Amino acid sequence: VQLVESGGGSVQAGGSLRLSCAASGYSTRMYSMAWFRQAPGKTREGIASIDSDDDTYYSDSVKGRFTISRDNAKNTLYLQMNSLKAEDTAMYYCAADPNRWRVYYESFRHWGQGTQVTVSA
Repeated sequence: VQLVESGGGSVQAGGSLRLSCAASGYSTRMYSMAWFRQAPGKTREGIASIDSDDDTYYSDSVKGRFTISRDNAKNTLYLQMNSLKAEDTAMYYCAADPNRWRVYYESFRHWGQGTQVTVSA
């Protein structure tokens, strides 16, 4: 299983970014997948997940602003981030787990290397 994130960058507060996570070695439709982030000096936090039934879950910190989705034909996970705030600045990681109904506040088995998102006020 390999996960490769892309789409990070620098944006002003109020702006948008879309992160992508290309998966290989397995079929995304058979796994639960999630996005996590870690800001400097803080612990990693789960922020969004999608299960094998395509049900989505969000942390309170991003609910209403971020949208998780996936394209199983492309084996790719996405995170659309709108109304970005300075506190969203972090390294963002995608994760996958063979447990088809795992959610973002649980542990995930497979991880990508991360992509940096920086939001300036």
